[in-house]
Amino acid sequence: MEIDFWVRRWKEGRIGFHEGRTNTFLARHEGRLGPAPKHVLVPLCGKTEDMAFLASRGHHVLGIEVVEDAVKAFFDEHELVPEVRLLRDDDKPVRAYSAGNVTLLAGDLFACTREIVGPVDALYDRAALVALSGEVRPRYVAHLRTLLAPRSRGLVIVFDYDQAQMEPPPYAVSEDELRRLYAGTEVTAIDQGPLDGPRFRELGVQATERCFMVEL
Repeated sequence: MEIDFWVRRWKEGRIGFHEGRTNTFLARHEGRLGPAPKHVLVPLCGKTEDMAFLASRGHHVLGIEVVEDAVKAFFDEHELVPEVRLLRDDDKPVRAYSAGNVTLLAGDLFACTREIVGPVDALYDRAALVALSGEVRPRYVAHLRTLLAPRSRGLVIVFDYDQAQMEPPPYAVSEDELRRLYAGTEVTAIDQGPLDGPRFRELGVQATERCFMVEL
């Protein structure tokens, strides 16, 4: 993962990928994850408002974010004082910030093993898969599958556009690629709509946001 790149983006305030509100598809389809409480894994979570929404619906949220400032910002913006624990103390440290039914792990996703993450039986991925280059995406999905319990359900939201028109990230991820990445699972297209991000508007790039249900 391009850790230095994302740390720099956060420090410079270039976080156009942050919606600042609950994602429409999540609000519409959260029930497909199964009855609460689920333990929902939110990889590369940033400070997304979607975690507060999931928590408000009775779920336990387990986010993972490499930029520790983003983790701190989530709790600050929700006026929460988290308990902080060091879970991994080596060259790839992982700290857990917990308040209520939200726990965010500050560290490299690939350093977060099943033993560190604990039980998770649902997945919510928006702006995570599309943040990664094509070389990293197979490893990313393979790692998620080591963390998720059998028969877990997930909502995966991807962006699709002509990548020749704009330098990524975010990267375009087609339905065909998503099905290849999650081969052996049931992948169902459930919703889509136009993507209205600041960079897309600025460059006049037409993009589509697509929501899929993945059942392991």
